Amino acid sequence: MKKIAFIALMLVCGLTAALAQKPAEIKFDKLTHDFGSFSEKSPVVTYTFTYTNVGEQPLVINQAVASCGCTVPEYTKAPIKPGEKGAIKVTYNGAGKFPGHFKKSITIRTNGVVEMTRLYIEGEMTEN
Repeated sequence: MKKIAFIALMLVCGLTAALAQKPAEIKFDKLTHDFGSFSEKSPVVTYTFTYTNVGEQPLVINQAVASCGCTVPEYTKAPIKPGEKGAIKVTYNGAGKFPGHFKKSITIRTNGVVEMTRLYIEGEMTEN
């Protein structure tokens, strides 16, 4: 009987210790980037959003989806260790689009405390 009680106590202690650790948590340096004005002669612009895993578990980005096909996010599939930084490179291609203001969103899904975060890019593509 003492062995069963001891094993049960060890399981409870092990689960408590595992749950006491802070899960992964993503913290971006900034959530929005404004490209400003750029010419339709050079319609492709890129920005890299940086983030840190401020949690105590490895952070995994499960998905990065842009609001349209003219915006392409690229990200590392490998887990980011606690305290380490990662990056999401976002490329906007305005070729074939009408000049003017644009604002696009990129939805990031992670295994972190906050499972979904939205990043935004915007700018003004001018004629010639």
